[in-house]
Amino acid sequence: MAADTGLIGESAAIREVLVKIEQIAPVTSTVLIEGESGTGKELVARAVHRLSPRRGKPFIAVNVGALPETLLESELFGHEKGSFTGAAERRLGRFELADTGTLFLDEIGEVPSSTQVKLLRVLEEREVTRVGGVQTIPVDVRVVAATNRPLREHVDEGQFRADLFYRLNVLSVYLPPLRERKEDIPLLVRKFVTEFSAMHDREFHGISGDALDLLVEYPWPGNVRELRNLVESMVVLAHGREIVSDDIPRAIRDAGGRRLLPVHVGPMVQGSERAQGRELEFIVRSLVELKLQVEELRRRMDVETRPAPTGAWVGDVRPAPAPVSGLTEVLPTNGFGMVRGIEPRDDSPPATVITLGPGMTMSQIERMAIQAALRDTGGNRRKAADLLGIGERTLYRKLREYEGEEFADADGSGEET
Repeated sequence: MAADTGLIGESAAIREVLVKIEQIAPVTSTVLIEGESGTGKELVARAVHRLSPRRGKPFIAVNVGALPETLLESELFGHEKGSFTGAAERRLGRFELADTGTLFLDEIGEVPSSTQVKLLRVLEEREVTRVGGVQTIPVDVRVVAATNRPLREHVDEGQFRADLFYRLNVLSVYLPPLRERKEDIPLLVRKFVTEFSAMHDREFHGISGDALDLLVEYPWPGNVRELRNLVESMVVLAHGREIVSDDIPRAIRDAGGRRLLPVHVGPMVQGSERAQGRELEFIVRSLVELKLQVEELRRRMDVETRPAPTGAWVGDVRPAPAPVSGLTEVLPTNGFGMVRGIEPRDDSPPATVITLGPGMTMSQIERMAIQAALRDTGGNRRKAADLLGIGERTLYRKLREYEGEEFADADGSGEET
């Protein structure tokens, strides 16, 4: 079954996906595939087609999120000659090209509302009308759609029609991110090594246990696509020798040993631009960590270059500062009211959901991320510092900066647990 789909793995999550593909492939119902970018959604779509009675018919893939709104309808439904400027001849749309086969619509959540109405009609009536035309053309197409962000979120935000969502979500497949199936990473590495060694005619002498452990522990925000690209670079650059831990990029070595910040970033909308999903979460997390690390480096440089007065402590060789007290527990809205889900300790368990809004500064985001780390670690500042990837002294200093700003301490006592 794995050979037929191209999906590599022996984890329970992947076995569940393979079973579901086998169940849904023989029928003609629409399929919605959800999963982060780089998890292999098109592989699943192709597997559904390959295992279906339509296997000998066309499989047409189109990334609707990459097409401008002015061309999307023409690409999907076709157009008649002279229907708009530049339409020099009749053109068949993707629905007609996929007739009797399968049409894969990637990034379905990016379809504009005006096209959603027409797409729903095509799915309901099984016929299309070309742009600029009047004749309806019957089509027999199985639609498989994919999105890297739960489509229900688009519906809840009013960005996607509920009736189209229900029409697409007849059968659904969820592809888990790579960090949730770490046991599959060694299998994927071996598969990619074999593939790229043959492709580039490179002899590969293996990968050390320490190096493989680093790959297994890394959270892989780019999922299988990111791992595949890294393996290709290792095969090319380590020709004739074994890969060791020093060959792994520093970003992966440094990030693999600690967890991600306990922060989920909600959608941010500014004008016509939109950032969303796990990619935005990774960007914000990286920016917060970078800001904290740069501040710590700058402080260390200032200390090292400044003459120390008599009796003063130099650098970090000094007693740890006393715990900051007097911090009260409030919602960290900073006047924006942008933080959701953080309620008083007595009423609900800690929640760590941050929603970004236009105009928010890095300092405000940093402040909320620190609070999220403190809540996630039950107020233990040492663990929170490890989670943030900074030193304890840096965290103490940031807490002192927020003292008097009613920064929310996780346990309300100011004492380290």
